[in-house]
Amino acid sequence: MQQLSYFKNQLYWLKSLLTNFLNNPNRLLAFKGTTVIGFLVVLMLSLGLPFYAVTLGLGALAGTLSETDEHPNGRLKSTALKVLSFAISSFSVELLQPYPVILAAGLAVSTIVFIVIGGISERFRGVTFGALLVGIYTMIGAQISPTWYIQPILLTAGAFIYGVFSYLVLRLKPYSLLEEQLSRGFLALSLYFEEKSKLFPSDEKEGKEIRAKLALLNVQTVEALDKCKEVLNSYSESLTDQTPLIPYLNYFMVLQGLHERAASSHERYDLLSTNPLSGALIGGIRQVLHELSRAIKNFSENLLTGTRYKHPIALDWLMNTINNLLISNELKPSDPLSLLLRNLRQSNQTLKGIYYNQDNNLLPKLEKDNRTYIERLKVQLNFNHPRMRYALRLSIAFLIGYSISEYFQIAKGEWILLTILFVLQPSYSETRRRLLQRIIGTFSGVVIGILIIRLFTFHGQIVLMITSAYFFFVWMKRRYSVGVIFITIFVLCAFNIIANKGVDVMAPRLIDTLIGALISFFVVRFLWPEWQYEKLPVLLKEVIHKNTAYFRAILNEYKQSTTDDLAYRIARREAHRADNALVMAWQNMQLDPKKQQQLKNTAFTLTYLNHALLSYLSALGAHRTKQNKEISHLLTFENHILKVLEKTSNSLTGQINSNLENIEDSLEEISDHLLKNNRESTQMENILLYNIAEVTLQIVEEAKSLQSITV
Repeated sequence: MQQLSYFKNQLYWLKSLLTNFLNNPNRLLAFKGTTVIGFLVVLMLSLGLPFYAVTLGLGALAGTLSETDEHPNGRLKSTALKVLSFAISSFSVELLQPYPVILAAGLAVSTIVFIVIGGISERFRGVTFGALLVGIYTMIGAQISPTWYIQPILLTAGAFIYGVFSYLVLRLKPYSLLEEQLSRGFLALSLYFEEKSKLFPSDEKEGKEIRAKLALLNVQTVEALDKCKEVLNSYSESLTDQTPLIPYLNYFMVLQGLHERAASSHERYDLLSTNPLSGALIGGIRQVLHELSRAIKNFSENLLTGTRYKHPIALDWLMNTINNLLISNELKPSDPLSLLLRNLRQSNQTLKGIYYNQDNNLLPKLEKDNRTYIERLKVQLNFNHPRMRYALRLSIAFLIGYSISEYFQIAKGEWILLTILFVLQPSYSETRRRLLQRIIGTFSGVVIGILIIRLFTFHGQIVLMITSAYFFFVWMKRRYSVGVIFITIFVLCAFNIIANKGVDVMAPRLIDTLIGALISFFVVRFLWPEWQYEKLPVLLKEVIHKNTAYFRAILNEYKQSTTDDLAYRIARREAHRADNALVMAWQNMQLDPKKQQQLKNTAFTLTYLNHALLSYLSALGAHRTKQNKEISHLLTFENHILKVLEKTSNSLTGQINSNLENIEDSLEEISDHLLKNNRESTQMENILLYNIAEVTLQIVEEAKSLQSITV
């Protein structure tokens, strides 16, 4: 009996361990990469070929870092492209190694070509990044390579072996990528719900701070939605029979619907919090949002573990309690609190019935980029395009780094290029953030590596090297500085295994990292810098333009609901993307040089106001399915607001010399009319339109400070 109990405990422990492992997709990627690297390293070392072991491992490392999320058929195509591009890059470097000037020119030109091609699609982006990485790996190992052709073959073979292994793992569970991406989306949404719960109750100051945090969390959620859409499109294009996609498309539509309701606001929450009669309701709403956040997180975990989601009974009980409070307070159906609770009830019901109401005959359409590869390429062949500027900066940085390495004969100078590849990002703020992470991670890795390497025997160093690879993959996207610590220990072990010189190369690695980081910093600082404050007029114009399109799409849905709301969903997504761009400009501005942080307070205010405007629009959109026969007067008010938004957009871009004071007068007039028009059946719409007009008025007032900026 005791043995049976012990067996059950061990089985439960193993099941918990597996569940915990599956709950983090980064661990699966780390497992795949580490398994291939470990297998190749152990196999080659057992054959007495340390150089082969490390080079094959580096090829597998590059293959792992350049992997993209696609249907298994797409994964095969990516592997084929990867093998071809890695071979071209590595062989080119080996052949041009004796001719530094030609190699430098080739490096500069190929960098521009690879970066621009990478902008065509996510698949090409992964392949071209890997090609640049393999080219630099080839430079690093050129001096110790037995013959000129060995490295290209081994690096390419390592990437190929990883690609085949990853494909076979994906075939075992072909829809795991969809589950992973959807899980990330639901997890991001749960964080949004949790943060929004803090608004109940809140005062005006707290509300602004929380809304700013919500705007940042909204960036993560919208990015996750876009990633889900890309993977769904990849599967849709590869499958003749779309039936297996039905549940995943349903989850995606549920995620979008929940996000729209989560982003909705009917009234300023600090005003709602001041009503002493609704104190219990406010506290109940906070608890409902908290419980919804937990339930959504649970569903996110169920997607990864393959277990069935069980809707919490406590959430239904809590909703019933809140409804009873609502009735006892005798609030009208058009009261903001009533409307908010209606949204929460619908969110609860949607989550509760997530496995049901799947229409097998009506697959929702998804937004697709229907441009040809040539059309996408042409768009980037413009000096003002951000990707072209990034390509030029990276190319020039490589030239500077390579020239310094050759002229001063710096030991292991190729690491300068490797640092530039990872540190130099498209914007100053991203580069500065990555620069600090790289330096701190490398320094910590050198110190820790030197302290512990002497404690390990040769075989112990092999285990340490493989373990370091695993933790590098785990931390790479979560916290880059920690990932750098482990990849530095990986390099130390690799050089110790090849020539027992791991400790000796740590000083050059640290020096090269500092040089590469400084080059990256100066290049992004002085070559066509794009300061965030300069972007504000264009970004504000874009958010107003996209909000206007979203507004128009909402009204179209009110006039005539359609079975396929693709146009509406696209308009909504575009508005959120524009909002995200404004949020990131404010966030990144805080890392710009002090004298370039002009209008930082204005950027914060615009971020807060635009997210509030988008919340009111989302609320209007969330109620679009409600039958409303008395809608004609809304068309008039909305058309007025649309015209004002368009005038504001034109004024900011200088297309029309509109007077912002006149625009303010128009918005105030609309607000007055909305206050007087108080039909009971459309009071909810009146409240929302009034709030939309009021927030737009505040945005127009803030826009005055941007008119002096010339871009």
